[in-house]
Amino acid sequence: MLKYLWDPANAITIGGLLCSSASLFLALSGRLELSVAAALWAVLSDHLDGIVAGRTKDRDPDVAKMGKSLDGFGDIVYGAVLPAVIVIQLSHASLLALMTATALLVAGAIRLSYFANFGRSSDGRFLGVPLSYDMPLLALLFLLKPLIPAEGFPGAVNICCLLLAIAHVSSIRVPSPNAAMYAVISVFAVASSAALASRSF
Repeated sequence: MLKYLWDPANAITIGGLLCSSASLFLALSGRLELSVAAALWAVLSDHLDGIVAGRTKDRDPDVAKMGKSLDGFGDIVYGAVLPAVIVIQLSHASLLALMTATALLVAGAIRLSYFANFGRSSDGRFLGVPLSYDMPLLALLFLLKPLIPAEGFPGAVNICCLLLAIAHVSSIRVPSPNAAMYAVISVFAVASSAALASRSF
């Protein structure tokens, strides 16, 4: 099965999973800002593998099928599992964090199952907010952390993540990113990752 990884897009997806693994380790070690910084590279990998897959000529259908499954597993890790772990760590395993983490995981699984079976709507839009919005939102919240009272920060993160979990399975129609949007997301992810990492040393 490893032969299917000998493909640029699938190799990038594996790179994203490695970033997610590093992020998970950092989150469980209590280094939450660094965890978010590492997870942003998983988001970038997720965007990049789709672009590379779309531009790979004469791509083997079996390789593409493997890549689609791999991409889905990568999405659930960085888009649902990591935010859930970060919220639990940040909130010291509170009851609210249990609710938020459960909402993120269940909504993430439902959303990815829907997308795997039905894809985008006829107008090319996503139904519900994609999981790729979770880590940029967490990055923004951690960047704003100095402006938020320390005692209120975990609550603010929990509420934002609960609202995002609802948005994942809502009827909101989200347009697919165009080239300009990909550029904005990439610049934000790199700049945010650098800023969060610099705070941790």
